[in-house]
Amino acid sequence: MEKASLPHRISRRRFLSGTTGLASVALAAQQVLAQGKTVPPKSARLVRLGVIGGGFGTSFQWHEHPHCRVTAVCDLREDRLKSLKEVYSCDVAYKDYKKLIADRNVDAVAVFTPPSLHVPMAVEALEAGKHAISAVPAGLNEEECVHLLETVKKTGLNYMMAETSFYRREIITCRKWAGEKKFGEIIYSESEYHHDGLEPLMFNPDGSHTWRYAFPPLLYPTHCTGMIVPVTGERLAEVTAAGWGDGSQFLRENQYNNPFWSETAFFKTSGGHASRVAVFWKVASGGTERGQFLGTEMSFFMPRPGDVPALVSRREKGAVTKNGYTESDIATEPWEETDHYELLPEPLRHPSGHGGSHTHITHEFVISILESRQPAVNVYEALAYTIPGFYAHKSALEGGTRLRIPDYGRG
Repeated sequence: MEKASLPHRISRRRFLSGTTGLASVALAAQQVLAQGKTVPPKSARLVRLGVIGGGFGTSFQWHEHPHCRVTAVCDLREDRLKSLKEVYSCDVAYKDYKKLIADRNVDAVAVFTPPSLHVPMAVEALEAGKHAISAVPAGLNEEECVHLLETVKKTGLNYMMAETSFYRREIITCRKWAGEKKFGEIIYSESEYHHDGLEPLMFNPDGSHTWRYAFPPLLYPTHCTGMIVPVTGERLAEVTAAGWGDGSQFLRENQYNNPFWSETAFFKTSGGHASRVAVFWKVASGGTERGQFLGTEMSFFMPRPGDVPALVSRREKGAVTKNGYTESDIATEPWEETDHYELLPEPLRHPSGHGGSHTHITHEFVISILESRQPAVNVYEALAYTIPGFYAHKSALEGGTRLRIPDYGRG
């Protein structure tokens, strides 16, 4: 007998009962993850999921989760629709996403489409009584991000941004260490997302431009900010930024009026600390998604290509003499990687994309619905990762203007 499906709506009273809003439940979810504990479902109900977007959308493990079943898929392209059907063993297929959202056998909608469609589709799903998860970034401008926030508040339903950096194995560990105060005070953080060689992805099979054609790097900041914000626990409050472009044909005329291949942002956090974000589309560095956190007691360095992760800590009461003066005695050791499989149901305990993050994203979205709580990367976190990029790009266009970044709160 098939397990009972999840009701489309969680009552607002039930959702908010015993909490102080979305931030409280999200903070509780992050604390559970930081402590390395699994979150068992309170029922055996199924989340019936509809997946829109057959490119990146096929790379998650919805079909493996014991409490999720893909009941509908959607894509405009026949080849991608076929891939969705095969990966998720789903015969209910649409080319019109509105029909998928209207499907009464769908409780939640996964939006893996070009960024300009993330907010419109997620909002439409929420307003139809469906929970929603979208790829990154949350949106392409502040106005639509605020519209998403207001829709989540109005409906009381779950929205999650599928930010992979939050669930990279190193960042799960760093969030745990930060919660345990092992860093001391994190006085500086930085992250880099280098993705050279995007030119082939800028064109559709028919030669038309994809959304990636000259896409501004800092409008895609979340692989970096999704490391910094959750580990430091601070919002990005001020920014000045610089961009670089070579005047190529891609940059001379494009829908974004973007002149940059690569952009670097220098942030001041809400705690008064320094942070750097570098998103580069053209650079000879190899593919890189990494962060580092420098604390008063301990620091952690994710690897650049060819390196290994390193943990640096002070030796108690230690001092050494170097170059004729005294320094703290520092211990440097390789980090022993862990995939944090203990946080996952048995079928999802295997390698997955973006540093092992995909299985964790799959599980968190499903389990947050079953637990009647907001996910860790909820709408407030999504805005905190996404909106700083808008101001950073504006700063770069203005030659490095210093700009304050609004804080939309934690719920």
